[in-house]
Amino acid sequence: MEETLLHSVVTSPSCQSGGCKGSSKARIAIGKLRFSSSEVNYECFRPSHFQVKCSRAQSFTSRQMHTEQLWRQFFSDPSQWWDHRSDKANARYPDFKHKKTQEALWIDGWFSPEWVKAELSAMAPGKTQRSVFYWTTELTRQVKDGQDMKALKLFQDMQNEGVNPDKYIFVPVLKACARLMALEEGRYVHGQIIQQKCQSDVFVSSCLIDMYAKCRSIEDVNRVFNGMFTCDVVVWSSMISAYAICDKGEKALELYKQMKQENVVPNHVTILGVLKACTSIDALEEGRFVHAEVIRRGLDSNVSIANCLMDMYAKCGSIEDACSVFNVIQTPDVISWSAMILGYANCGMGKKGLVLFQQMQREKVEPNSASFVGTLKACSSIVALEEGRHVHGQAVLKSQDTNVLVASCLINLYAKSGSIEDACQVFSVMPSPNSVSWSAMVVGYVSCGQGLKALQLFRQMLLEGIEMDKVTFVNILNACASVRALEDGRHVHTQAVRSGLDSDICVGNCLIDMYAKCGSIEDACRVFANMPTHNLVSWSSMILGFANCGQGVKALELFQLMLQDGMEPNIVTYVGVLKACTDIAALKEGRHIHAQVIKRGFESEVIVTSCLVDMYARCGNIEDAYRVFNNSLIHDMALYNSMIGGYAVHGLGKGAFEIFERMSHTNLEMDDATFVGLLSAFSHAGMIDEALYYLESMSPIYDGVATVEHHSCLVDLLGRSGYLDEAKDMINKMPCSTDTFVWTAFLSACRKYNNLQVGEWAAKHVLNLDPTNSAAYVLLSNIYATVGKFSNSEDLQQMWGSTGIDVNK
Repeated sequence: MEETLLHSVVTSPSCQSGGCKGSSKARIAIGKLRFSSSEVNYECFRPSHFQVKCSRAQSFTSRQMHTEQLWRQFFSDPSQWWDHRSDKANARYPDFKHKKTQEALWIDGWFSPEWVKAELSAMAPGKTQRSVFYWTTELTRQVKDGQDMKALKLFQDMQNEGVNPDKYIFVPVLKACARLMALEEGRYVHGQIIQQKCQSDVFVSSCLIDMYAKCRSIEDVNRVFNGMFTCDVVVWSSMISAYAICDKGEKALELYKQMKQENVVPNHVTILGVLKACTSIDALEEGRFVHAEVIRRGLDSNVSIANCLMDMYAKCGSIEDACSVFNVIQTPDVISWSAMILGYANCGMGKKGLVLFQQMQREKVEPNSASFVGTLKACSSIVALEEGRHVHGQAVLKSQDTNVLVASCLINLYAKSGSIEDACQVFSVMPSPNSVSWSAMVVGYVSCGQGLKALQLFRQMLLEGIEMDKVTFVNILNACASVRALEDGRHVHTQAVRSGLDSDICVGNCLIDMYAKCGSIEDACRVFANMPTHNLVSWSSMILGFANCGQGVKALELFQLMLQDGMEPNIVTYVGVLKACTDIAALKEGRHIHAQVIKRGFESEVIVTSCLVDMYARCGNIEDAYRVFNNSLIHDMALYNSMIGGYAVHGLGKGAFEIFERMSHTNLEMDDATFVGLLSAFSHAGMIDEALYYLESMSPIYDGVATVEHHSCLVDLLGRSGYLDEAKDMINKMPCSTDTFVWTAFLSACRKYNNLQVGEWAAKHVLNLDPTNSAAYVLLSNIYATVGKFSNSEDLQQMWGSTGIDVNK
């Protein structure tokens, strides 16, 4: 029995192989025999060194051959192997692993042949297949670094290699689509999610909802939500946030109520979405209700919720509530400070925003880009240029001046403060200005009265391929309107159509305004008719356009249609309607509009009062004009100018002078229109001495500069009074260049006093400036006829007849 046992141990494969595991078993067995039989010497059964060495050599060769065979299998079809070279957790992890058998290969392994490295380097790239874990890691890293386009390219490369995505990789891919607003790519990923049967995963579905929301596709959002069998708080929160993002605040609040009815307990993400929904629709009371629930659930200590509450209160106009929330935060972070500063800026309390910015720095809180944006907006709201320069210096020290939003706010501040050169300097050093920066620069040029430069900037944007949003188009159209650039406006309209933004109501309203101000009321009507919906701005812009283009009847007809459509007029609407009444001297309709203004409480608005004064005066009722003027609680420069102009229309120089004297005792500055009205009143009243005095006093006493319009008034006055030589002498000594109005006024005076010699001289200057001026032909012809030179008159009539000039204009 003992011999049999010994034979079985010695001849066992494990013992003969010389392996450690088999050898130890043999030694244990032999040791047991030694104790059972003292005469047995087990040393004779220990394997010799030579035997062990041979066994190990055989094992090494066998493993080497097996490894080489695996490498040959690998090179015959690399697609069957996972490539882990880029995502190895440590050096001992294999470089390649078979997808089915799980066999492993190491490039630098002991048993790998020398030719492997050469074959790998010669092999075409992309032949090996990396694991989904590798792709997920790389995609997540790219998305985290903000390289969304690269992330989508990686996802495409992964699929080209035949790697099937899993639920973990869809999350970063959808985030990249959301940030890029890449709707079509997002829909493709959605198809892959369905194909891989991952649509039931809560996190994947939430990311889908978020992606569609940020791409503004609310239909797809609803489709994903309705297709889910079960919804937890994550999905509900995503849906509420989606509606808030898509400006569907009412729907978001309805969904929040439905969620509570289904006994789903909201978390802090839910609350953030609901507060954003309240902010988007100015739902202050609903926001306060949510705030109460936050306190009840003990979430008021959450800084993110507190920041969102501050933002909601500030944007809903309740800055006091925002302050209350801020004051109870134990340790406000930089977002808290920034939200409060921005709240002050948006509520017109720029000084408090600047004080808070200084306090934030005293608290050793480092400002970020949002802090500088809020502070610069605070400076802009109070036109604090020097303080803005100081903040600019701090932004440079913190390396925040190159941030696109900060730079855009700097451009806006400098432009609003009249320092367009500084705005240009900021814009020129921006590394990569986006559409927001370009728009800010366009607004800056427009606000500084440099519309032509704004249009040049627009052309540069087109050349550089800058993508334009609706804000850009709105600002460019305002620039076209400011310089009456009709052709440029039409080109911008074409670009808006190509971008699909012509149907946007804000762009449509600006198109109406631009065409009307450029005198193309037909194009304005066409835009208005093609708009899918009209808001109050659309109606008001169209009414004002008709009024400014001398089509008062159509303006009043449109006003009636607007009322029938259920629209409530605002101040701008009434300004347009009153201008229409003024244009057609519709006193009865004007009184009716006045009654509506009183009923709606707009009589205290100075701009409406000015229009009422102008309407009554030009409709022949100077008494009602003065009554409206005198009853106004607030008098600004426009109201005074309207009253002076009203007296001028009626030739009441003394009345105009009294209003002017009354205005001079206020702190109001007088502009060119003030003196045009006054001199025109003197002209119609024949008050030569007064007119000469105030024309000469404009510069030294009133800090004004006499323009061609002011001189035209005096030339007209001298001519009306028969002082033709003095009027001629004034024309020759005018410091500014003359225009057709001056010469036509002088020619009219020559016609009145039948002065042929001076009349011919004046007519020659008119026709040199404007050869198609019909008034010059008519006035000169009448002079010829009056002095008995009928042949000259007939020759002149034949001349204008042959040129096709319409003298009835």
